[in-house]
Amino acid sequence: MPWEYSDKTKELFSAAVQGEEGTHLGEIVDPDGVGEHGSIACGDALSFTFRVERNADPIKDVIMEARFLTFGCTSAIASSEALCRILESKRYTPIEALKITNKDIVDFVGGLPEQKIHCSVMGAEALQAAVLDWAKKRGVDLSLIGININEQEQQEGKIICNCFALTESYIRRKIRELNLRTIPEIIGSIKAGGACKMCHNKQGGLQDILDEIWGTEKIKPANGNNSLPIISNNLSAQNQQQNPISQPAQNNTDNNSSFKFYKQIDKLIDDKIRPLMHQDGGDLELIDIKGKMVYVSLKGACAGCAGAGQTIKHLVEDLLKENVDTEIRVIQV
Repeated sequence: MPWEYSDKTKELFSAAVQGEEGTHLGEIVDPDGVGEHGSIACGDALSFTFRVERNADPIKDVIMEARFLTFGCTSAIASSEALCRILESKRYTPIEALKITNKDIVDFVGGLPEQKIHCSVMGAEALQAAVLDWAKKRGVDLSLIGININEQEQQEGKIICNCFALTESYIRRKIRELNLRTIPEIIGSIKAGGACKMCHNKQGGLQDILDEIWGTEKIKPANGNNSLPIISNNLSAQNQQQNPISQPAQNNTDNNSSFKFYKQIDKLIDDKIRPLMHQDGGDLELIDIKGKMVYVSLKGACAGCAGAGQTIKHLVEDLLKENVDTEIRVIQV
């Protein structure tokens, strides 16, 4: 089923993408603070800029204007818009702005699906990076006022999640900061481990980090099962875990047969996705559907485009997830 967004989230998203007066999608020229978070190559990414009203004492600068650019989904845009509104309405100093948490953003948008919490984290992290940039430009030594922003946390250190280029130090900080107790919680909050899953149980990976921080007692959900699927010692079960593409299609809902699932996808591609691609001289062909795996082929100008991977991920897959089923994965063939 598609994501269930609050009315406030949908309102913020719609206003931002339509460029309504008072919204903040865009970029400030010659900003006082610039911050980025995420990776366009791997998923959601956010660029955040702000301008301050300067004071003789830089600590008393006030954020007067904020803007964002994001390569992300509905929740990423709504969360970024929310952050800008919070900043401008409260007239925060950059130092005060550091007190804004991802929970503040989630509350402002009226809640987010658990799998989309990382979008609010992305905004809070980009804001933090922008404040660090402002401090450098204004000659403010944040450490002298007891603030420690790990400037090179993402760029340096051991990479744990290769898919999203997230370092061990960053993951450890967010686990403690957000009180993340299981791998699904990590995926939902910061996306680490959400793609290939190779970092889940490897030596020094996510589970080892969780065990080191919180102890080895496993956190169990209400149903009493481990938070991650247990792989059977049976060879055929192992093969099914390792080759999910070969597994038979599963029911999506009680009333959603495989045929209806196929028709939903086919209709969305014809009604929304292909017309957008036609505008740039491209096209899309639906090849096959196996379970939640949707196989497509790019045609025309899109076939040889350097941004083909981004088209698959951020146009085709995101639209199918938001309108049909959140577990869909789109594979280019």
